[in-house]
Amino acid sequence: MTALGQSAGWWRSAAIYQVYIRSFADGNGDGIGDLAGVRARLDYLAELGIDAIWFTPWYPSPMDDGGYDVADFREIDPLFGTLAEAEDLIAAAHAKGIRVIIDIVPNHCSDEHRWFKEALAAEPGSPERQRFWFRPGRGPDGSEPPNNWKSRFGGSAWTRVPDGEWYLHLYSSRQPDFNWDNQDIRADFEDVLRFWFDRGVDGFRIDVADGLVKDPRLPDVDPGDETPFSDQEGLHEIYRSWRKIADSYPGDRVMVGEMWLPDMSRAARYLRRDELHAAFNFDFLVCPWDSERFRDVIERTLAAHDEVGAPAAWVLSNHDVTRHVTRYGREGDTGFAFADRLHGTPVDRELGTRRARAAALLTMALPGGLYVYQGEELGLWEIEDIPDGLRQDPVWTRTNGADPGRDGCRVPLPWSGDAPPFGFGTGGTWLPQPEEWRSSTAEAQAADPASMLRLYRAGLRLRSELPALGPGGLEWLTQGDGVLAFTREPDFTFVLNFSDKPVALPPHREVLMASGPVEGELPTDTAVWLRT
Repeated sequence: MTALGQSAGWWRSAAIYQVYIRSFADGNGDGIGDLAGVRARLDYLAELGIDAIWFTPWYPSPMDDGGYDVADFREIDPLFGTLAEAEDLIAAAHAKGIRVIIDIVPNHCSDEHRWFKEALAAEPGSPERQRFWFRPGRGPDGSEPPNNWKSRFGGSAWTRVPDGEWYLHLYSSRQPDFNWDNQDIRADFEDVLRFWFDRGVDGFRIDVADGLVKDPRLPDVDPGDETPFSDQEGLHEIYRSWRKIADSYPGDRVMVGEMWLPDMSRAARYLRRDELHAAFNFDFLVCPWDSERFRDVIERTLAAHDEVGAPAAWVLSNHDVTRHVTRYGREGDTGFAFADRLHGTPVDRELGTRRARAAALLTMALPGGLYVYQGEELGLWEIEDIPDGLRQDPVWTRTNGADPGRDGCRVPLPWSGDAPPFGFGTGGTWLPQPEEWRSSTAEAQAADPASMLRLYRAGLRLRSELPALGPGGLEWLTQGDGVLAFTREPDFTFVLNFSDKPVALPPHREVLMASGPVEGELPTDTAVWLRT
């Protein structure tokens, strides 16, 4: 038995750290993060106090979409290491009490995947093409796409091949969508799950979990309507079969869904006891800095999850969205939307950092699981001035520069030193780091009791120790306009002051933690944990 033990239901309140491998740590000096770099930093993650790591895709890939264009689901990309290194890393993490969750990308693959190459070489209507969505075009000469669906990365969702047929790709044209009505696809992914469970992974984060099944009629849609390719009823059958596989392995293996759905109660249907274990709460992530909006999201989240007996999964940032230090530091709209990332909007970074500290204590105090995106524990901000020639996100190219994309939240982490590459490795970085990060390195923050890193370490440790911050609910308190406050039993009170003036604290015995200085009253944009 490893250091993990057999803690049943560990995922219900786990703190899980997202590693975007390319940008975490470089072990071989090529400027790109890899498995050796992660292995060398396991002590850092253990000291941070997380329960599991979620790795973004580590599979062989041409990296058109940062690894989410997978060429082989049963191997490791040579950029990152070898399959043997992955197995050793899983074992090393387990020895430190850290579980491992990996990404699985079932909606699409790379155009370099063996099956897609076979489809391109085969005839229209062939079994090879039926694994994907090949269709004839519209118009007298078939030169128009089969329908009006748009790629989420910009442009049409269809690309024409030399014999005249078109194939569907809801993302990059180098990411053809699988046809999940095809039994080859279903059987192969079930085998992929077993392949990695056999190697010790503790679960999967499912990319585009709401999008696998399409309406076979492929109807045209009105702008903004994703009904024919999102949240289709046939998905539940797939996840019930996956859950049976997960449950057949020891150690409480889990599946977490990425689903950007407009209706939280619809998303909760995937969390019934025979389907997925958890799903990211994106309503919480996109929420603007407003007490009433946050309370509404928290109430709706807990109610929807209680109906199906599932834990919430709180998240502030990830590899697809603008870092929340930047979002919270903007004047006006402090939320997030893919339609407009608000790049270039003036940012008060000091304000954003103060709010990010308070938001961290909020997420740690709520019932359920918690996800930390690498670098948020260092208070990193979005890097918006990456030179155009260095941007790599296909969103940038497919929108002809109208959308700068997601590179700004993927800049390699600063570990130590006074100048780039800040200890990331010995060979530079694949995206440029700002000189300003010299005061934000993990080394500098570990020595500073007031740093974001020290706040995260203390908060995660206390969260694991306090009985009140385990399973259970919360009760709201009324503390005045612009103040979010609740209690959790036994003897815990949380208060966050969103208002523009200091407020009185409720009666308490002790201040357990605070996101900033507290002297008698609670300052604006500050959160506090109280023993009551």
